[in-house]
Amino acid sequence: MSDLPRFPAGFRFGAATAAYQIEGAATEDGRGPSIWDTYSHTPGRTEGGETGDSACDHYHRYPEDVELLRRLGVDDYRFSIAWPRVRPAGDGPVNDKGLDFYDRLVDELLAAGIEPVPTLYHWDLPQALEDRGGWRVRETAELFAEYAAITAERLGDRVRRWITLNEPFCTSFVGHAVGRHAPGTREGVPALATAHHLLLGHGLAARALRAAGAAEVGVTLNLDHISPATDSPADAAAARRAETLHNLVWTEPLLAGRYPGNEAETWGELARHQEFRREGDLEVIGAPLDFLGINFYRPLVFADAPYTEPDPALRTAVDIRAREAGWPGVRRTAMDWPVVPHTFTELLTRLRDRYPNLPPVLITENGSAEPDQPDADGAVHDTDRVEYLHAHLHALTAALDAGVDVRGYFVWSLLDNFEWAYGYAKRFGIVRVDYATHQRTPKDSYHWYAGLIAAHRSS
Repeated sequence: MSDLPRFPAGFRFGAATAAYQIEGAATEDGRGPSIWDTYSHTPGRTEGGETGDSACDHYHRYPEDVELLRRLGVDDYRFSIAWPRVRPAGDGPVNDKGLDFYDRLVDELLAAGIEPVPTLYHWDLPQALEDRGGWRVRETAELFAEYAAITAERLGDRVRRWITLNEPFCTSFVGHAVGRHAPGTREGVPALATAHHLLLGHGLAARALRAAGAAEVGVTLNLDHISPATDSPADAAAARRAETLHNLVWTEPLLAGRYPGNEAETWGELARHQEFRREGDLEVIGAPLDFLGINFYRPLVFADAPYTEPDPALRTAVDIRAREAGWPGVRRTAMDWPVVPHTFTELLTRLRDRYPNLPPVLITENGSAEPDQPDADGAVHDTDRVEYLHAHLHALTAALDAGVDVRGYFVWSLLDNFEWAYGYAKRFGIVRVDYATHQRTPKDSYHWYAGLIAAHRSS
């Protein structure tokens, strides 16, 4: 594709991964169990009963992966730090061997000319804390800040930018209300408490990181472009409720210092039980961000659904009386997600318009799962992924042209990996991983992205 998108000088490119999805070595060097170890080892939870026990074996092969990043030409690498590798029980003794691994990774990245951008929480809560209430209780937010301080003390002399949380929506609502992610429960008020304590944990951790000298602190949200299925008032109201659940729960406290205005309409009876909120929490949560990370994959369409889902296997304990209605007539990825690139532009401009004080934005994840397979020569011609990235990066330049202050982009993901409840069935990587041998094979999308980065630098 010759019409490569063009980006302003200083724009940064990167790639992203997450600890449980790639590291493996689940019981090595003092790492404790996480909720995802428990969840994936519970029969029926993941496709094929697959776990992250070995994943991509990044724990042992990180020099090879850093070399892939160097050859790709990225400025930044976003990875996550496993809380149970650093502090196996969530509190108590620090595991120096766990911190040593991230020490080695950071040094390897810097030697390759790549800036490390760690995320402190990408869903792998120590199981010991879950046993004490997990994110449903305030103590976990406080312990998260302690873990942040411990990690920054070891790595902060070389790490400038930190991300506190990744996609708290998935932890709170997919994990605690729908039950498709760890810890796999269907709860009402506890799911709302989880959302609040994740935000509080972000605020407390951000304070701890800044006290340790962090130059920039942000948080990553998976914000969704949401539309009503029809022009009917009922569908419009359903879309507003979905907007609260998916987006406003996070953006209103973080960017406007308030809770969403239509909570009673959205949560119904659950909205009357918010005792987990305390005076002063909003001030902690809403401290200014140095950047906002946004993960974007697909748009959502909602229709009114006045009755609770009758199938217990699909029921959520946080019933917003809305159902996903689909986006007809477009290509879908292997995740069955619609590919509608212009909604990426619209999401970013809507966010800018709603929040005049919007901090600089980093696109911390964007990519697609595709059914790509190696050919007879071992090459992977993932044309659909290249087209997806090409179109979405053009959509990103349209947002830049409209005045949205976007500073960088991280492709998801560097490697094929353990895709949570889907096990190893979905491949998002620009590098193929043979899970039997852990051999890495750069795909066509890897070479396309490398070419984009090289063209940006040369221009």
